[in-house]
Amino acid sequence: MPGNDQLASLQIDRSEEDRRRVWPSILVGVLLVGAVATVAWFWLLRPRTPEVTTAVAREVQIGQEATVLNASGYVTARRQATISSKVTGRILDVLIEEGMEVEEGQVMARLDDSNARVSLGLAEAELRAARGALNETEVRRNEAEVDLNRVKELVDRQVLSQAQLDRAQAAFDSLVAHIEQQRTQIEVAAQRVAVWHQEIEDRTIRAPFAGVVVSKNAQPGEMISPLSAGGAFTRTGIATVVDMSSLEIEVDVNESYINRVRAGQAVEATLDAYSDWQIPAHVIAIVPTADRQRATVRVRIGFEELDPRILPDMGVKVAFRESAVQPGEALTDEGQAGSPRPGVVVPPAAVRKDGSRDIVFVVQDDAVEQREVTLGDPVDQDVVILSGLAAGERVVVEGPADLADGDLVRVVNR
Repeated sequence: MPGNDQLASLQIDRSEEDRRRVWPSILVGVLLVGAVATVAWFWLLRPRTPEVTTAVAREVQIGQEATVLNASGYVTARRQATISSKVTGRILDVLIEEGMEVEEGQVMARLDDSNARVSLGLAEAELRAARGALNETEVRRNEAEVDLNRVKELVDRQVLSQAQLDRAQAAFDSLVAHIEQQRTQIEVAAQRVAVWHQEIEDRTIRAPFAGVVVSKNAQPGEMISPLSAGGAFTRTGIATVVDMSSLEIEVDVNESYINRVRAGQAVEATLDAYSDWQIPAHVIAIVPTADRQRATVRVRIGFEELDPRILPDMGVKVAFRESAVQPGEALTDEGQAGSPRPGVVVPPAAVRKDGSRDIVFVVQDDAVEQREVTLGDPVDQDVVILSGLAAGERVVVEGPADLADGDLVRVVNR
């Protein structure tokens, strides 16, 4: 229709105008995305600040005694025994308790000795019988001696013959020999009596040395034997006695460090039960053999002075001490190191090599400073620095291998 065509011709075409409006927005979006990508790219490629772990340099007095080795072990007793009996028997009395002090020879227990006493009575009766028989034979010998002398007189008068004299002499000699035999029998009977006396004594169990009872292992009515017999119904010991004056320390030292230990060396011991009590001690001996399974060598350490708080089988930590004299250091007239001088100690990982120089990296604010240092002998697994570093300064222990002077760092101590 003509009217509709005229109306359509009057409408405005907005598609071209919309397109002109959209393109600037798209262009702005592309520019924004590109800017963000560029920033992200530069952020990812920027040099990252390396992370380091640090430690604080600690002050130490060089020239005083220092710990050269730490070890742990146990308190042991050189004289310790589980007391048993020489014979198998039933226990009648146990006269000791844990913690009791006993003297050498003190009676600790008694076994049933009724059978031994019966046998002793029999042996004593046999001894009395043998002595009675000897008395009778001696009387007969005296009578035979009188007869012999009488026959000799009669033979001299030629009243009796020589044959009668020979018979009288034989009778006398026979009685003399019989007396010697009976005396031997008496000795045998006396020895038998002594044996049964010893059997009774063996049923009295005594302390072999003075000490303290640390365990009581049997009760009256139980059987005891010096050998393991009868299964769980037979005891092999009455009690365990420890000579407290023989207490010492035994430690196992790794054979790689045994060269730091010598006889007579000063030791500082610390019981696990009393961690704030330092006990003076010294090395008694290095046992001249190594444990091939554990690669250790046993070291015996003696206490300078015993104390009632020190008990057998207590755990103990020991620090082997040595005078920290540096090579070439002058000694006094007494042979000791001169007056102590200050130094610092740091972990071994803090020291690096720069050619022939020893260096450390000191953290100052957010950067590191390279320092050349002079090293001393190790002290307690740490490195001694004699110069170039002050106590309280923080040094890099773990960080990049290419760390350089002036690099920015971030401390991340764990």
